[in-house]
Amino acid sequence: MPITLPETLPAFDVLKREGVSVMSPERAARQDIRPLRIALLNLMPKKLQAEAQFARLIGATPLQIDLSLIRMTEHQTRNTAAEHMETYYRPFAEVAASGEKFDGLIVTGAPVEHLPFEEVTYWDELCRLFDWTQTHVHSTFGVCWGGMALINHFHGVRKYMLEHKAFGCFRHRSLCPTSPYLRGFSDDFVIPVSRWTEMKQTEIDARPGLVTLLGSKEVGPCLVEDPGHRALYIFNHFEYDSDTLKQEYDRDVANGTPINVPLNYYPDNDPARPPTNRWRSHAHLLYGNWVNEIYQTTPFRVEEIGG
Repeated sequence: MPITLPETLPAFDVLKREGVSVMSPERAARQDIRPLRIALLNLMPKKLQAEAQFARLIGATPLQIDLSLIRMTEHQTRNTAAEHMETYYRPFAEVAASGEKFDGLIVTGAPVEHLPFEEVTYWDELCRLFDWTQTHVHSTFGVCWGGMALINHFHGVRKYMLEHKAFGCFRHRSLCPTSPYLRGFSDDFVIPVSRWTEMKQTEIDARPGLVTLLGSKEVGPCLVEDPGHRALYIFNHFEYDSDTLKQEYDRDVANGTPINVPLNYYPDNDPARPPTNRWRSHAHLLYGNWVNEIYQTTPFRVEEIGG
């Protein structure tokens, strides 16, 4: 089944060319089923790229998905055309005032990890959004900085600056093979990592109810389940395209920013060679499992979510 996107959204044509099943809202309205309502709070600077990345993953299941795009109310992006934001995104204040509810919400990363949480300009509104999820969202998925912000807000887990950027493709292990979110996972696999901060496993273990599902000896905890808040927190980037780390590396080299070649990413660690995607199948497994769990547990009537 398809994911519902406006036909004029750039991601629509990108995914259609890739063979992903996409459908316009007009066509979806004629389908005699209830699609899952999933929202994307997109805090990434390259918003069009993030839209396509997450839509690709949640749109690959047999279920019809109605994707909504949300932004912070007062924060103005400098990297995406104002016309695009005005056309496709709704400010959180408007969404909250409408009273509408969602089966799922993805909170992306943001380029603010060097700041203490409370110094982020939209932190107060973001905290209101996090609290709003407890009554208006069935399942929340925080990614990278978004996951760190959520686990900090709900549990007080702190983030710590790293001496060197964790950058590359790092081996991870499944720590809870019976989790429904890890159905089909191998015991050992790679995940793209790109961050200057980390969460400590000891602090996560000290919070009752949190369960670490994926972890790495090199870069620490990766995926944490929080059943009490109906949430998942992932600190790394399954959603990345094959060339996303390359784009980040090339950008830093061009700007003269000190950066190491992303580890275990290029063949023979040679930036002149095209990188190989070794995480795509597990990315689809994780997001497909998340969507399936939502489908199995969300109320049939949207208005009953959070009740």
